[in-house]
Amino acid sequence: MSSPCIICVAITGSLPTKENNPAVPISIEEQVESTQEAFEAGATICHAHVRNPDQTPTSDPEKFARLKEGLETHCPGMVIQFSTGGRSGAGRERGGMLPLKPDMASLSVGSNNFPTRVYENSPDLVAWLADEMKTHGVKPEIEAFDLSHIFKAAEMHAAGAIPETPYVQFVMGVKNAMPVDREVFDFYVHTVNRFFPGAPWCAAGIGPNQIVLNDWAISSGGHARTGMEDNVRLDRDRLAPSNAALVTRAAELCEKYERPVATFAQTREILGLRPHAA
Repeated sequence: MSSPCIICVAITGSLPTKENNPAVPISIEEQVESTQEAFEAGATICHAHVRNPDQTPTSDPEKFARLKEGLETHCPGMVIQFSTGGRSGAGRERGGMLPLKPDMASLSVGSNNFPTRVYENSPDLVAWLADEMKTHGVKPEIEAFDLSHIFKAAEMHAAGAIPETPYVQFVMGVKNAMPVDREVFDFYVHTVNRFFPGAPWCAAGIGPNQIVLNDWAISSGGHARTGMEDNVRLDRDRLAPSNAALVTRAAELCEKYERPVATFAQTREILGLRPHAA
């Protein structure tokens, strides 16, 4: 197997705090610095949330704009992917940063349970977010927390709501949602290949399952997500010293399975994104 593997780094999310791990980047400046280190380690997609000074998540477009500017300056060519997830806001404010025209944005196309709440993605909101992404030329990454979400992405693609071949990411290991199960994972891969033959796909594992999903995805020809949004530890006894350390761990798996780590130019080509303007 020699196809390049894309490594996405989810740098901070909306849950991990400095109490969980002092290395979690919160401020815009910390996020830019942490992402630059991860970029140099091999990550070519940055999945980004933004926070307030008190560490609470926010959907403030001004903060996203500052982050985008910093990443474009210090990580030239890296794919910038903003989160439209529900922890940072309610309703359409979740898409308030899409007019900034990041390369990509996450799109959850259905609801599911989270540890203490329902992660609600109503059909009207999903349709609006998808339309905003299409309007602003933002490629959605479909975050599949359930098999039905892959079917929904296929339905939206067939209807033109998602104009290009969807890039689907399997999310496994969230408590009360889809557990980490190899047979389910393999069926996810089969289902994506059935609807979108040859299309790239990605996988993310939560907590200690991050390395498990990294291994499964890389060894199966998919792409990998890592980073402190999903996991703040290298192992049971060691906190991750940085996002870059988690990226390095994924890159080592790429070497194990004889897959080169994708460059930003290869990442953009694989995902059908506009080339980087130097």
